[in-house]
Formats: sequence, C-alpha cells, structure tokens
Amino acid sequence: MAAAGPALAVNVLDSRSLLAAFGVLGVGVVMFAETGLLVGFFLPGDSLLFTAGLLCAGAPGAAVRLSLGPLLATAVVGVLAGSQCGYLIGRKAGGTLLARSRSPRLHEGAERAEALLARYGHAKAITLARFVPVVRTVLNPLAGTLRVPVGTFTLWQAVSGVVWTVGLTLAGYGLGSSVPDVDRCLLPLVALIVAVSLLPLALELYRSRKNPATRTKGAQQ
Repeated sequence: MAAAGPALAVNVLDSRSLLAAFGVLGVGVVMFAETGLLVGFFLPGDSLLFTAGLLCAGAPGAAVRLSLGPLLATAVVGVLAGSQCGYLIGRKAGGTLLARSRSPRLHEGAERAEALLARYGHAKAITLARFVPVVRTVLNPLAGTLRVPVGTFTLWQAVSGVVWTVGLTLAGYGLGSSVPDVDRCLLPLVALIVAVSLLPLALELYRSRKNPATRTKGAQQ
C-alpha cells in the first residue's frame, strides 16, 4: 500500500504516479471520471490502461505490481458505469454543463463528437468515439442531450467499452510478459498505443471521403 505522503503529491496526468498512489481502485475511478464526467476529459485513459496492463506483468519485486483479473474487472466497471452516467447527465442537464465550460479543448471535442453522430449514425459514432481522447468523454452526455435511444446507447457503449478497456490492458500485459524491462521504454510505447487507438477513426474518415455515399447513409441512420 502506498504511503500517504506520495499519494498527496500524485500527478493525475502521469499514469505511473496514479497507479503507484491508488493501484487498481484508482484505475476504476479514473475510467469513471474520464468517460462520465466532463471535468475528467484531461485524464490519461489510454495510457493508464496500457501502463496498468504492463505493470501486471512486472517482476515480483517491482515497485508497482497489479493483478490482471481485478484490474480488468475494475476498469470495465468504471468505463461502463461512467459512460452510462455521462449519458444520464446529458439527458437531465442538456447542454448546460458544456456551455459553462471555458475549455477550448472540451468544446472542440464536443464538435467532433456531434460530427461523428451526424455523419456515421448512433452505433458507429459511439464505437469510434471510444477510441478518441476527449471525444469519448463528451460524446456520452452529448448522446443524452440529443436523445439517442437509451437501448442503442447502452448496447454500443458496452460493446465498445469492453473492447477498448480489455484490448488496451491486454496489449500492455502481453508486451510486458514477452519483452524484459520493457517499462524502461514506457513513454514511446504509450505514444504508440495512443496513435494506434486512433486508427479506426482515421480509417473511417478515409473511407467516408473516398465514398461520399457512405457518409450520406450514416447521417440518415
């Protein structure tokens, strides 16, 4: 268990700092905040999951070591509960919370989320947004505000949430298990995994520009 002193100095933007201070429970809390609360848009969701998976495969004497089973369960619960909470907040509060924010990054994320919903339809937009930082935070309340059917939202946020959470965590665990001392190259690896997570959106944008009919079909859903 981490001492009280280091926990007070935790850096919420640094995955290792969060994991050292709060462990598996911290992963669940961060996942809930990043996917369900607009104030959590700056939290390191992708890098936290990947780093946590990496630390599950660490040496027995490592400073921070997590258990894979509890990590996956806590992360999935945090993501799914956070996303559903964000949707319900959107239905209740409308665009009030977003309008009060002065963050340009948050408003840019809202514009991108709304464009995804308009262009690709509900199911595909919810799935794609899961892999884009900030957009995945804003899309959930925005879907509630725009009255996306609750059944549709719940189904696709659950499917995409499990794929994103388990996929990134297992990617970190698999790499940590197969490459000794890979945690020394953590920063480049995190940058790479974030870039890879953006590939589904990039491919979809490429397809829509290449085939305008796809874009029209999605907007009509």
